[in-house]
Amino acid sequence: MNWIDLNDEQQLNTIIEQSKAQPVVIFKHSTRCSISSMAKNRLERSEPAANTLFYYLDLIRYRALSNKVAADFHVVHESPQILMIKNGECTYEESHNGISMDEIVAQGAMA
Repeated sequence: MNWIDLNDEQQLNTIIEQSKAQPVVIFKHSTRCSISSMAKNRLERSEPAANTLFYYLDLIRYRALSNKVAADFHVVHESPQILMIKNGECTYEESHNGISMDEIVAQGAMA
């Protein structure tokens, strides 16, 4: 898994632009939560979705950025949480034990 650290608000504009060419996944991770750690480990043990970028957001360290992600993409904040961004919009989100690479792959393949 090649995580791209999400730690700056300006990266959200980059994510929106990138999502016009390929799916982008944002993984909001709480370093203090065992469920979040399990979800991250499950993702890292799986074969990543092809042609998909994966951003990692440490929401403890970057709480304001995490809140901005939720507001900008019109989702309720949860932790752990994944958001799939396509064409500048969140087309899929999941949290906790619902996070799986199989579902990310399936959602990424949908038009």
